[in-house]
Amino acid sequence: MPPPPGHRFAARQAPELPPVLCRVRAFGIASALLVCALLPIQGSAGARWRALAALERSGAQVSASAIDLQSGRLIEQLNGQTRLTPASLTKLTTAAVALATWPADRMFQTRLMSAATVRNGILEGDLILQGAGDPSLDDHSLWTLAAQLRGTGVTAVRGRLLVEPAPFGIVACETADRCNAQIRSDNAYNAPLAAVGVDFGTWCVRVRATLPGTPALVRGCGVSDLPVPIEGLIRTVANGSRQTFWIERVTIAQGDRLRIGGDIPAGEQQEVYRAMSDPARGVGLLLKETLREIGIGIEGPVLVGAQDLAADAQVLAEVEGLTLREQLGRMLRFSNNYIADVLTLDLAAGALQSSPMTLAGAGQLLSDFVARMQPPHAGAAPGPLLLSGSGLTDENRLSANDLVGLLAHEYRDTRHFPAFYGALVVPRDAPFAFLRGGSSAWLDRVALKTGTMEEPLSVCGIAGYLRKRDGGWIAFAAIVNGSPRKPHVPHTTALQAEHADLDALLQEY
Repeated sequence: MPPPPGHRFAARQAPELPPVLCRVRAFGIASALLVCALLPIQGSAGARWRALAALERSGAQVSASAIDLQSGRLIEQLNGQTRLTPASLTKLTTAAVALATWPADRMFQTRLMSAATVRNGILEGDLILQGAGDPSLDDHSLWTLAAQLRGTGVTAVRGRLLVEPAPFGIVACETADRCNAQIRSDNAYNAPLAAVGVDFGTWCVRVRATLPGTPALVRGCGVSDLPVPIEGLIRTVANGSRQTFWIERVTIAQGDRLRIGGDIPAGEQQEVYRAMSDPARGVGLLLKETLREIGIGIEGPVLVGAQDLAADAQVLAEVEGLTLREQLGRMLRFSNNYIADVLTLDLAAGALQSSPMTLAGAGQLLSDFVARMQPPHAGAAPGPLLLSGSGLTDENRLSANDLVGLLAHEYRDTRHFPAFYGALVVPRDAPFAFLRGGSSAWLDRVALKTGTMEEPLSVCGIAGYLRKRDGGWIAFAAIVNGSPRKPHVPHTTALQAEHADLDALLQEY
């Protein structure tokens, strides 16, 4: 699954896989916030954070904390109030605020609408694709919309295809990765944000080998013909040869295009995702091609912008995305940045009753939520700071105490805890191999989220729940950042220290 940050530093996020061992202002929040009082602790490390304390002595920055959720007792902390860059641990806050705002079974509806009349199968006017801020919209959704429209008897559209990005409009890029992706991209995680996009704001490209010495077939994953130019070719080579093909998306005045090259061995077929420069326009182009392939031609161009719908506009087709609980599962399990940041903008649009202008502004909702978790005496200056819901923004700041306070709140929220806990990863079933090793206690009695980042300082963190042998629960968090003295702490080293200290807790409890 493709994951999806300017004025700010390019917070290049590691793909949740270290290279060796592992690859609110609270407007309108429905549920009351339970303040989980953490007992004040004097001093720094205790016996339970020995490996992390040693890592700190070597030059790393560390914040770690664990609390017993039955008694509320703070088991141990190491610089628990020190706020560091949390990377993808930020997504725990995004999930908590989403569940406090919407039911876990909430679904986002995307619609095809028009105020034009249909005569003899011809829609005599514009067709409008109305977004709903659904991060899970995919090529299957577009085919569902196209099939429904075809089912109404429409065979042609005389007007334009208008894409309405709602509930928020165009959001300026705020980190260098996403700003650079407006010009070119050779990956998927840095897709610009849009209220309506497809496949997490990416072009999904299927490359299928043919006969050795002939060009491979390059198609869309959901359409036969991609609606953007393709420059170059990928050559099919003998079975067993080394695969060297590459694909990058570049953008010129006329729009996106794909540049390709290299070799693919005979018998191979692969899907590759590349960030779109403008996901709202991209979804319009893909929908137009989908409609063409199902037998509905659109004469006019694809245009993006807010639409003033006529009072007599009718819904011609609609599709519901994944439920919120499913989206949160994908966001946390696969650390999907696009889902996290689109949901953050959706939340802010609903809270403000207007379109948020920036992701950083929308992130205030998350910052305030975390701040309200803290007892009055526990606040550290400055407070928690979240400028994105994904953690791609390196200026995000959370402490281990912030995170365990959030986890404690979710644990005590009986209505939302099942969906929140169910979105976490149990190491034995983790999608990434770096978590699937260790004792049976680690593999089966822990549910967690990881967070990693490469620049400007390294980040490796874990946070989640530990199930005690007596059936009780512990909430824990550990964040390791590089420091000016030691900018890069290898992810393998940080994760091994976090794992070792959590194993000590598992042995004790």
